Amino acid sequence: MVIIIMGVEGTGKTTIGKMLAEKLGWKFYDADDYHPVANIEKMRNGIPLDDGDRRPWLNEIRNLINSSLNLNEPSIIACSALKNSYREFLKQRTDNIRLFKGR
Repeated sequence: MVIIIMGVEGTGKTTIGKMLAEKLGWKFYDADDYHPVANIEKMRNGIPLDDGDRRPWLNEIRNLINSSLNLNEPSIIACSALKNSYREFLKQRTDNIRLFKGR
C-alpha cells in the first residue's frame, strides 16, 4: 500500500508523513525530491510551474508508487499534487493507494 499525504506548502505533509512512516515502519518519500532540475530552477526564481512542467514530476512520482507496490514495500509520500487531475493520474491502475488531502 502507498499513502499519499497532500496539501499546500507549509501544512506539515513531510512532518506528518515522516512520523507516520516511522510509527508504521514504512518507507517515506518527499515528492519534492523528484522534481527535475528545470522545475527546481523555476521555483527558485519564483516562476510558477504549469501542467507541462509538472508532467515529468508526476511521472516520477507514479514510477515511485509503482515500484513501491511491485516490491511490496509499503510507503508514504508527501506530495503537493493539488489538482484533481494530478491525483487521478497518480492513482491510475491501482487501488492500493490512499490519498489524504490537508487544507
